[in-house]
Amino acid sequence: MKSAIIAVLAICSLTNTSAFASEKVIYGIDNRKDLFEVTNPMHLKLADSTVALVRRNDMTQNSSGMIRIFAGTLEQAMGVCKKERFSDQPSGGFCSGSLIGKGLILTAGHCITSMSDCQSTSFVFGYAVNKKGTYPSEVPSQDVVGCKNIVYRVQEGKGADFAIIEIDREITQHEPLKLANRTTKNELKRGDKLLMIGHPSGIPTKIDDGASVRDPSPKGYLVANTDSYGGNSGSAVFNLATGEIEGVLVRGETDFVYQNGCYVSNVCDENGCRGEDITKISSVLPKMP
Repeated sequence: MKSAIIAVLAICSLTNTSAFASEKVIYGIDNRKDLFEVTNPMHLKLADSTVALVRRNDMTQNSSGMIRIFAGTLEQAMGVCKKERFSDQPSGGFCSGSLIGKGLILTAGHCITSMSDCQSTSFVFGYAVNKKGTYPSEVPSQDVVGCKNIVYRVQEGKGADFAIIEIDREITQHEPLKLANRTTKNELKRGDKLLMIGHPSGIPTKIDDGASVRDPSPKGYLVANTDSYGGNSGSAVFNLATGEIEGVLVRGETDFVYQNGCYVSNVCDENGCRGEDITKISSVLPKMP
């Protein structure tokens, strides 16, 4: 459970507190990168098919057809220190997701808890920093889709946590991501390298290519050392070698700690703290339509 201080801060600053109910943390070196820092073409292609989950009442369409996203900075939203990485970036999202079919989004089950919750959410492609110092405040309307139906949803406190969402129209300008062909008999192994793409604390897309599996044994999920935060919930976690989705980020260690009047990232050794829980793709595959 979230500490009292973090819980109060989240309630005051976020429109969807349930999405931030399970915290995340930095392990070792902070490996998160903005898209303008990424040179690997496969990683950029994967990022193109990931989404930020944004509340519809935090968005409006202007006369040019662009969708504006209203968001304070990470410093304003979460009370982080100015020296904290990305403190000046906008925090417009509350969860992350990925395109797994022309009309399907995969996210965490605790991000979308009901049909009314789903209908109040937009799925936004391209909420990213593609040029140093230029932060997104709007995206083309074609890159924003809504919810049509919850195909399947599960939320287990110590198990699988994911949702498959049918969106309100098919996507043609972004390519569906590939799911790893896993069963309970051919799961990932300890030490296998991972890549995570999502929206830590709701800020623009970040790519973390420095993670690995710590414990693949729990039923329905594995434990890794991804550099992840609230807002990364629902992030696709990929096999670093193949680019296939191996799971969905759902739970983890406390992400921020109080220090001298503001909050800084909680930092653990690569193999320290509790680790981050990732729903295994083998839990998702049987529920795909």
